[in-house]
Amino acid sequence: MTVLPLELTLLGWSVVLLVGAIMLQGQLATRELGIGWNAGPRDGDRQPTGVLAGRARRALDNFRETYPAFIALALALAVSGRTGGLGATGAMLWFAARIVYHPLYLFGVPYLRSLVWIGSMLGLLLMLIRLL
Repeated sequence: MTVLPLELTLLGWSVVLLVGAIMLQGQLATRELGIGWNAGPRDGDRQPTGVLAGRARRALDNFRETYPAFIALALALAVSGRTGGLGATGAMLWFAARIVYHPLYLFGVPYLRSLVWIGSMLGLLLMLIRLL
C-alpha cells in the first residue's frame, strides 16, 4: 500500500471540509426558510436573512475563494514530485486555518478571524514557494 503525500491526504480531507460547510449552510438556510424552500427550485429573490445563515454563506464563499488555489497547488506539488518541506507545511497551515476560520466567522469573532485568514493565505504562499 502506497502512502500518499501529506498534501494529497489534506486534499482529500479538504473535500470533507467543503461538504461540511455546504451542509451547515444548507441546514441553517432550511431552518430559516423551511424545507419547502430547500426542496424547491429556489426561483426568485428569496434568500435567508438571518445572522447565522448569512455568516455560514459568507464563510462558505470565503472557503471557495481559496479552495481552487489549494487544489491546484496540492496537485502540482504531487505531480512535480515536490511534496514535503515548505509545501507540506503550507498545506497543513491552510487546512488548519480553514478549520479554525469557519467557527470564528459563525460566532462573529473579528480580528482573530482575519489573522486566521492571513494564515491560510500564508499556507498557500508556502506551497507556491515550494512549487516554484
